[in-house]
Amino acid sequence: MSLQAYQKAAEQAEAPRQVEYRLFGLVTRALMDAAASDAKEIGRRIRALHWNRRLWSALADDCAQPNNALPDDARARIISLALWVNRHTSAVMQNNEPIQPLIDVNRMIMQGLGG
Repeated sequence: MSLQAYQKAAEQAEAPRQVEYRLFGLVTRALMDAAASDAKEIGRRIRALHWNRRLWSALADDCAQPNNALPDDARARIISLALWVNRHTSAVMQNNEPIQPLIDVNRMIMQGLGG
């Protein structure tokens, strides 16, 4: 079976919540690897931070859609977290803040998605 066929089958078999959990896991692992990497590997750090920022931006965009099925309060909280992630990511990129809080927030979301 080709990789593309496997990925297509996996996507069809996974519930949206499982897909979100898996994506958060991949992004969080990239952040953890970036945090543990040598300071000279700035590209790895920036790529992981950018990936995490894109994930949270997509979540905020989805929550801003009028047809989103989540309760308004949950949508507002996700958008608020996404704004914080964006600000904190900028501070991390400028070496003004640690990366660990981003990892911690992602892990908390994963706990919620994991049930």
